[in-house]
Amino acid sequence: ISILGSAFISVFFLKKTMRTADILGGTLAITGIYLLVTFAPNVPQELTARQIQNYLVSWPFLVYSILEIIIFCILLYFYKRKAVKHIVVLLMMVALLASLTVIAVKAVSSMITLSAKGNMQLTYSIFYIMIVLMASSCAFQPVKICNSCFCHIPGVIFYREFQSAALLSLFMFLFGCLLSFLGVFIIARNKKEEHLQIHFIDCGHIPGQKLTGKIQPDCHSSCYGTLNKEDDSIKSQS
Repeated sequence: ISILGSAFISVFFLKKTMRTADILGGTLAITGIYLLVTFAPNVPQELTARQIQNYLVSWPFLVYSILEIIIFCILLYFYKRKAVKHIVVLLMMVALLASLTVIAVKAVSSMITLSAKGNMQLTYSIFYIMIVLMASSCAFQPVKICNSCFCHIPGVIFYREFQSAALLSLFMFLFGCLLSFLGVFIIARNKKEEHLQIHFIDCGHIPGQKLTGKIQPDCHSSCYGTLNKEDDSIKSQS
């Protein structure tokens, strides 16, 4: 939704040209969002601390966690050691962290809800472990498109949300994810970056100062720019 909104804002307010790819990508993204919302599992769960502990040591989640750690370490190695700065590498690392955020947020919210209803869950250590996991994973991830795919995987594995879902619902849900991804990809690809042609900062007329030229940013100085001083009378003005 944020990417679609940005596309419309750029057209109406920044006077950019609406491309055919933008219309096609927006249509695919909206269709994918509709399928995601329609066929997503709608099974409300109020998870206790003991249930979360059992989910945490279940073999599907353990396998998923090991694979996620391995993939994250490989991506981090290529990013740090091999200087692979491609945007896909960054998005994948952020998305892997976001998948942990989904698990932690749902667990924390469920235990708080039950505690508010009288079934105290805040005395269990798993509650504070999930809070630490939620805070630490959120601190290193901005919101990106790859999060959509990776945020659904832990829900399927950890909370078993599609365990009783029909095969058609699962297929349409995954198809919606694919359409949303393709839509955003089509909108974002081949966009030309606009570079600022003016390489100086014109501060205009500064009261009390005589501006003899353009102010150039000085990267080796603590100040952002300097003024040329022609006479001593300038020093006395403030």
